[in-house]
Amino acid sequence: KQSINPSLAEEITDLESKVQASSGEEKLSLLQQLADKWEDLAKTAPQGFIYEEMAKISPKFDYWLKAGNAYRVSYTNLQDTSMARALTDNAMRAYQKASDLDANNLDAKTGLGAAMVSGTSNPMAGIALLREVVAKESKNLEANKTLGLFSLQSRQFDKAVERFKTVVEIKPDAEAYFYLATGYENMGLKNEAIAAFQKSKELASDPSLSQFIDRRVEE
Repeated sequence: KQSINPSLAEEITDLESKVQASSGEEKLSLLQQLADKWEDLAKTAPQGFIYEEMAKISPKFDYWLKAGNAYRVSYTNLQDTSMARALTDNAMRAYQKASDLDANNLDAKTGLGAAMVSGTSNPMAGIALLREVVAKESKNLEANKTLGLFSLQSRQFDKAVERFKTVVEIKPDAEAYFYLATGYENMGLKNEAIAAFQKSKELASDPSLSQFIDRRVEE
């Protein structure tokens, strides 16, 4: 809370006090207001804890899925590895609870698979879940993206390229084109790599990424 506007911090503290004094449906309503406040501030870790608390009061699929999604956004790109591990464990628990309530839901299965890939010593179990997802829904964005990143990390560049070709079809953004270009580059496909890097640069809003791409293309 130290990093946010004092008046907003006060609103959050006030809501937290009301949550403590409430129960049942009233508590759920106040928790939702609290989650919305944190969403406005783009702070996802507190949202995860709030949705998990809501799920413990009323064990709905939607609450567990939202908790998992919030935890997952939080652990992605987090520099503090011990905190990232704790949030990944929380995400896996939430997604597992969601999957227990709806075994056929692909969002929960994708989230669980992605968390297992990044947060356990057995990433292949997560990969197997993600492959189940794309077998049922070949254009699933998150499953394809996670499989593509794993392929890059394991130096299976041809597989990474196929995954990110699918990703850019679904959601053509700077990040996806950058990973596609990286796959092409490592396969020795220079022209394709340059074209994908240029596309990434066109879509990038981050000047430092644009400069990095310029250096890669010049090489």
